[in-house]
Amino acid sequence: MSSEPLRLIIHAADDASLARARSNAANFVAAASDAQVEIVINADAVAAAIDTPHATDPYLRVCANTLANKNIAAPDKLKQVPAAVVYIAQRQRDGWAYMRA
Repeated sequence: MSSEPLRLIIHAADDASLARARSNAANFVAAASDAQVEIVINADAVAAAIDTPHATDPYLRVCANTLANKNIAAPDKLKQVPAAVVYIAQRQRDGWAYMRA
C-alpha cells in the first residue's frame, strides 16, 4: 500500500454536479484523513457556488475564465485558477485522480 496521500480533483460544471461534488468531497476527507481534494468549478457551477456558500468552499477552485465570461465577481475567500481545463490537466499530470461529479 502506498504511503502517498490520496489526491482527488472533482470537476463540477453545473448546480447539480456542484452539490454532488460537495458531498463527495466531504465524504472523501472524512474517510481518508490524509486525503487532499479540490473541487474545480466552471460554467454554471460558479454562480451556484457563489450564491450558496458551503463548508467545502475551502476546496473550491473557481475558473477565472468563467468569472470573466459571465461577468461575475467571486468572494476573496474562494481560490481562483486561470482556466479550469488547464488546471485539471496539470493536476492529472501531477498524479491527482480525476472524478466528474
